[in-house]
Amino acid sequence: MATVAFVGLGTMGYPMAGHLVRGGHQVAVFNRTSATAERWLAQYPQGSIHATPGAAAASAEVVLLCVGNDQDVLSVTTAKDGVLSTMSSGSLLVDHTTASRELAQTLSNAAAKQGVGFVDAPVSGGQAGAENGQLTVMCGGSEPDFARANAIFESYAKTTKLLGAVGSGQLAKMVNQICIAGVLQGLSEALNFAQQAQLDVEPLVEALAGGAAQSWQMVNRAGTMAANEFEFGFAVDWMRKDLGIALAEASRLGASLPVTALVDQFYSEVQGQGGGRLDTSSLIKRLR
Repeated sequence: MATVAFVGLGTMGYPMAGHLVRGGHQVAVFNRTSATAERWLAQYPQGSIHATPGAAAASAEVVLLCVGNDQDVLSVTTAKDGVLSTMSSGSLLVDHTTASRELAQTLSNAAAKQGVGFVDAPVSGGQAGAENGQLTVMCGGSEPDFARANAIFESYAKTTKLLGAVGSGQLAKMVNQICIAGVLQGLSEALNFAQQAQLDVEPLVEALAGGAAQSWQMVNRAGTMAANEFEFGFAVDWMRKDLGIALAEASRLGASLPVTALVDQFYSEVQGQGGGRLDTSSLIKRLR
């Protein structure tokens, strides 16, 4: 078992840090909103909470981050009271935040100057995956650093994969989000068409889910989409952040993402209708 620090107790980080405690690790946490950290500690009294990221990381063998965006990552790592101010040589920094490849490389370089290993390790599986310990973790880094991190991931992941050098995990997460955006738009159009045609969605999905049209989104979201229920899941605001990262990287690479760019515009319409905190499946709302 390891001495671990976890920075960021949001929708994903809160249950992930809890799984680490249940897995027998010694867990110190930091969260920007102290009330959330106190609630977490009440639920997991074996852990400890700290006033700064650096204080949480001071004696940790492995430090894990799960915050909002590139700037948030920098604020909890390279700032005066960030984790790198106290991490010791030989320790390991793991970033579960969905962020840019450039940030992963910058953070890896900063960590290396202190003899600290680094793995970029964005996750997929959503809130349910985090709560059930069934996340997929896409990683970039060296094989030794990945092996160390993987022993920690076992607490909350069902699938982990090293995909290449630092930054490869973030590139893989971009691919993941590109796939989801296209699938959700297609599913939105299909379900809206079905309802306009007065088909019963439940038996329809049961039939389709056994064939080539099947997807995780269909199995897990078609029913709530048909019922116009979206107050849960992965928020549109965060999806637009992720798609923005993917579109920027595609521009740098010279890769064409026409459907992704279009779906990103559709999500901006959902935001404009006040749906920024709704689940990503709320794409169907703009068709109604």
